[in-house]
Amino acid sequence: MEPRTRWSEVSGGPGAATAYQQRFDDLAAQGMDIHGEAAFVASLMAPPVRVLDAGCGTGRVATQLTALGYHCVGVDADAEMVDVARRRDPATTWVRQDLSRLQLRSQAFEVVVMAGNVVPLLAPGTLLDAIERVTAHLQPCGVLVAGFGLDAAHLPTGCPVTPLEDYDRACEVAGLAMLQRYATWEKTPWVPGGGYAVSVHRLND
Repeated sequence: MEPRTRWSEVSGGPGAATAYQQRFDDLAAQGMDIHGEAAFVASLMAPPVRVLDAGCGTGRVATQLTALGYHCVGVDADAEMVDVARRRDPATTWVRQDLSRLQLRSQAFEVVVMAGNVVPLLAPGTLLDAIERVTAHLQPCGVLVAGFGLDAAHLPTGCPVTPLEDYDRACEVAGLAMLQRYATWEKTPWVPGGGYAVSVHRLND
């Protein structure tokens, strides 16, 4: 039985995936750029490298990366989220799995991206397992990119904070070394004590 993620506890139940995607659709209709994470990935490596969108939700990031020419696989534990992603984008591969038990046969990626507060929304106690599992699917010198909130203002209501120190420790145990940290997906310089962080770690040779 798959562990319940924090998303399953704070999302609001049935219909949450559709409402989640509608929020981004509304922003896009207003002319807002909703593809900052995909642009960040594109600034690190050009297509057509393989990208794993770990905790893909309704597929906003992976869909954009596929459109840009990347070979993407999106993985999420939430069945409703994955269903929405599949309906919206049949060109991308979508898999329903919990990240702490991730097992993709014969697949290695140059980039793993964990956007949209995936890290603090993991099931309690599964951070290290999730980082080790996604790292196991990285090619040598591949990168893990994760962005998540560090205070209540940048997290869903009811979602506890995952200290940055805990995330860095899990990455170190998994064999990852930090390359860079930013305050936003637009690469605003990181200032300790900020409410959001985007971290880039590389798998050691």
